[in-house]
Amino acid sequence: MGRDPGSTPDREAAGERGLAEAERVELTVGPVAPGGHCVARVDGQVVFVRHALPGERVVAEVTEVHRGFVRADAVTVLDASPDRVPAPCPYARPGRCGGCDLQHVAPAAQLEWKVAVVREQLSRLGGLTETELDGLGVRVEALPGGSLGWRSRVRYAVDAADRAGLLKHRSHEVVPIDRCLIAHPAIQSLPVLSASGASWPDADAVETVASTGGDVAVATVVDGVASTVEGPATVREVAAGREWTLPATAFWQVHPAATDALVGAVLELVDPQPGERAWDLYGGAGLFAAALAGRVGDTGRVTLVEAAEQGVAAARQNLSDLPRVEVVAARVETALARRRITGPVDVVVLDPPRTGAGSRVVRELVAAGPRAVGYVACDPAAFARDVRTFAESGWRLAALRGFDLFPMTQHVELVGLLLPPSSR
Repeated sequence: MGRDPGSTPDREAAGERGLAEAERVELTVGPVAPGGHCVARVDGQVVFVRHALPGERVVAEVTEVHRGFVRADAVTVLDASPDRVPAPCPYARPGRCGGCDLQHVAPAAQLEWKVAVVREQLSRLGGLTETELDGLGVRVEALPGGSLGWRSRVRYAVDAADRAGLLKHRSHEVVPIDRCLIAHPAIQSLPVLSASGASWPDADAVETVASTGGDVAVATVVDGVASTVEGPATVREVAAGREWTLPATAFWQVHPAATDALVGAVLELVDPQPGERAWDLYGGAGLFAAALAGRVGDTGRVTLVEAAEQGVAAARQNLSDLPRVEVVAARVETALARRRITGPVDVVVLDPPRTGAGSRVVRELVAAGPRAVGYVACDPAAFARDVRTFAESGWRLAALRGFDLFPMTQHVELVGLLLPPSSR
């Protein structure tokens, strides 16, 4: 390992090792890390490297300097990994669009990358042993449709020249593009980007949707308020054997195959039975509530809790034919602490935001005493922390499935089954 001959170290700015922003350094890349990075070390200093693969020797350019570590981009590959492939998108490069982290990684190796991250987070943050991880058989499953053309919702930022584009990694700088290759083909065909002559004066962002029901819509966002400018304001989605209607700008999974994959995994793991009582927490438009209702039947009951106004309205509209489903408009923490929802409860589906459920919610669920919790997670670190909190009360992570809902990116979705001590 060594410095690029043209580098100029700045020890005062960067600390003991002296790596400075924009400096180039030759290094050998180590294991994968969360966030689309790999870990390397230069004279003991930690370097998080993007656009690299484990085992590669690269020249990396430092992009950020922090106390104890630096961030860098691999700008020249000296010895390539056999898992390296040419990135299909010209914008998936250092200093350009930050949306895709793994376009340089072969599809099968992307799945292995995500498995490694999940295992590391569950070990370091969740406290699971290697034996426990091996027993779970952690793997990440690809969804139908391939690695490109899958994203059914794309939010473009607008730059000072009124052009729509995507953001650089860890930056508010907009990169004007002529096409996003992971976007659904119907979105790629929209006259939204500057290559089509589009201009978006006064808009902060442009949101595009291509729903599974065949609707295509474009909305502008100004001061946080979205207004549809093309296509329907309400779109149709098809999932879990039902048709759903919701505002074009409301939350919905961005991969067309995601909803059925997640519903199938949740039902398989928690196995709801006729007559049982179920909670769907952070329930959104009611996807899991509807699936649970179908299993618990007329003698069972489902309670959905959601805080977002759009989600509550969509749930009440889309679940109006299911009289055994109650929709509670509240934050989950508030609903549990103030007994807006009360036990007994048999099964819980937990689908929190990226920050996770948190210790307060986990403790309330443990106290409620369900026989099983199905946890849907979009961030392995937050999931691992919650798994540790469950474990402090004797609960265990009994099963885990991973899904590649976001090909070409570092993101992964997990569905875990948590069981109480009485299940042993």
